[in-house]
Amino acid sequence: VQLQASGGGSVQAGGSLRLACTASGRTGSISATGWFRQAPGKEREFVVAIRWSDGSTYYAGSLKGRFTISRDNARNTVYLLMNSLKPEDTAVYYCAAATVGFTYESWGQGTEVTVSA
Repeated sequence: VQLQASGGGSVQAGGSLRLACTASGRTGSISATGWFRQAPGKEREFVVAIRWSDGSTYYAGSLKGRFTISRDNARNTVYLLMNSLKPEDTAVYYCAAATVGFTYESWGQGTEVTVSA
């Protein structure tokens, strides 16, 4: 499975961005897709995941309500809509795919999000 993340950019606080993660290759083997982020000087952290079998979603508690994950099966694409962005959301966002449960094996290249105050 190969992943291509896109949609990052620079926005002011309070703005919105929608990230996309498009899968190619053995997409039928994907069990879940997740988004992670890594802020400068910090460790990578989990943001949200979606299970492909039933669309169940799992959010990091602090982000639920501002971030929304969705999928387009026909396009093999998972979206991350981020609203009410804050400067602390500034990070490189990565998508990842799992073929067994939520054990992520494939990673996209990352897309950078910068939120200015």
